[in-house]
Amino acid sequence: MSWLDDIHWDRDGLVPVIAQEVESNDVLMFAFMNREALALTAEHRQAVYWSRSRQRLWHKGEESGHVQTVHDIRLDCDNDVVLLKVTQLGHEPGIACHTGRHSCFYQRLDGAQWRAVDPVLKDPAAIYRKP
Repeated sequence: MSWLDDIHWDRDGLVPVIAQEVESNDVLMFAFMNREALALTAEHRQAVYWSRSRQRLWHKGEESGHVQTVHDIRLDCDNDVVLLKVTQLGHEPGIACHTGRHSCFYQRLDGAQWRAVDPVLKDPAAIYRKP
């Protein structure tokens, strides 16, 4: 039996993944992995996710250069959520979000509305290739 068999995959063969910065403990992003993505991540120690919108493997940083070096892979108590402890590379401070921010969790509830509280570190138009 493979260590991958211990994971409780959802009906689509995916598991939720949280990427957390190893130095600051900032939660950078949330994504999904399939078996192949998690196996590649464990083997190469760089984050590979499953893109539900593109329906393909997504090597974090493949377009932006903002790769995630993986230091630790953890599984929660129910075996249905993976936590990656990563170093976010490619910009100082690291940019994990496609909006050009350090973290995807940049909006905070302020009364009855969401407010962006973290700055854009780099314009996304300058990061990503145009199709």
